[in-house]
Amino acid sequence: MSLQSDQRLVVPGGTWCNKMIKYTYTAEHITPAMLQGFFVDWPNPPSDKTHLNLLKNSDMIVLATDTKKHIVIGFITAVTDNVLSCYIPFLEVLPEYQHKGIGKKLVHRMFKKLKSAYMVDLMCDTNLEVFYKRFKMQPSSGMILRNYKKQSGVKAIL
Repeated sequence: MSLQSDQRLVVPGGTWCNKMIKYTYTAEHITPAMLQGFFVDWPNPPSDKTHLNLLKNSDMIVLATDTKKHIVIGFITAVTDNVLSCYIPFLEVLPEYQHKGIGKKLVHRMFKKLKSAYMVDLMCDTNLEVFYKRFKMQPSSGMILRNYKKQSGVKAIL
């Protein structure tokens, strides 16, 4: 381990800590109990166990954890064909940790991992476009299909 000039503690394996928040790229030591409070306002949210499966089955993730409370406070996921394209289906930060730069750091770290991709796509509400524009993303039209009966993820897709 080494301490860099910006006072971040760098840990082997690609994680780093800044005071109480640790960023990591694996769900290896995460338990369902550490994932409570996400998917706010979803009518049929995934359980914490399903959320953990979602993280473990994503091609890439970045997690933010509160090291004092031992909980995940934010996450971003990506799926990719490992040739040209990537899609970011989720970026979430717990409500009490929002507006502290955590979402920005999660996106920055994910984009760093995806820097060799031809395209990185995501869908967001129009009020969030301003957030993503700071990462040089541009608005684009798209289409979605939602089956809200399956929103909880109780039954796997495949």
